[in-house]
Amino acid sequence: MEITPELSTFSVLLIGFLLGLRHATDADHLAAVSTIVSEKKNIFSASIIGGLWGVGHTISLFLVGALVIFLKFQISETVAARLEAIVGGMLVILGINALRKLYTAQEIHAHSHAHDGVRAHTHIHLHKDELEENSHHSFSPRSIIIGMVHGLAGSAALMLLVVPTIASPLLALLYILVFGVGSIGGMMLMSFLIGLPFHFTANNFVYLNKAIRLCAGIFSLGLGSFIIYEKLLQS
Repeated sequence: MEITPELSTFSVLLIGFLLGLRHATDADHLAAVSTIVSEKKNIFSASIIGGLWGVGHTISLFLVGALVIFLKFQISETVAARLEAIVGGMLVILGINALRKLYTAQEIHAHSHAHDGVRAHTHIHLHKDELEENSHHSFSPRSIIIGMVHGLAGSAALMLLVVPTIASPLLALLYILVFGVGSIGGMMLMSFLIGLPFHFTANNFVYLNKAIRLCAGIFSLGLGSFIIYEKLLQS
C-alpha cells in the first residue's frame, strides 16, 4: 500500500488519539479524579468530572505545546520534577480532603416510610452526601484546574517529545488537540467506571460506600506522598 501524506497525517493523529486514551489511565490521574467522583452518587456527574479534567488537561497541554512548537521552549528535568511534586502535593490535599469529608459526614439516618398508615420500608442514608449531590457545586471548575496541573507535569511531558518531531506546526497543534480529545474521552470512561461502585453503594450499602471512599482518599494521599518523596527528597 502506498504511503501518502494524507495517510501519514491520519496515522500521526490516530496515534495521538490512542495515546490520549491511554494517558487517562495513569495512576495519578485516576487517584485525583476518584477523590472527586467519590463525593457523587450520579454516574453522569462522575463522567462530566472526567470530561472537565480532560478539558483542563488539554488547555495546559495546548498552551505549553504552542511554546514548544513556536518558541522552541524546553522543559528541563529540574522543572519537570518540580511540576511532578506539585501534582503530588495536589494529590495529598485531595486525599486529605476526601478523608475529612468522610470523617465529618453526618451520622447515618434511618427513615421509615409508611403507606396508608402501615410501616412499609426503611431507607438508610447520609443527608450531607445528598446535599452535595444536588448542589450547584456538582460541576465546579475544580476538575478543570486539577486537569490543568496534570497537563503541565508527568507523562504529558513525554507527549511533548513527539511534537517537535512533527514537521508541520499546524499538524503538531492538531496532534495536541486530538491527544486532548482522546484524554477527555478516556477520562470520561474511567470516571464513569470509577463512579459505578459509588453509585450502587450510596444508599443501600452505606458502610461499603464509606469503605470505598476511604480507600480512594488513602490511595490519593499515599500516591501523592510517594511522588513528593521521589521527585523532591530522593532526587
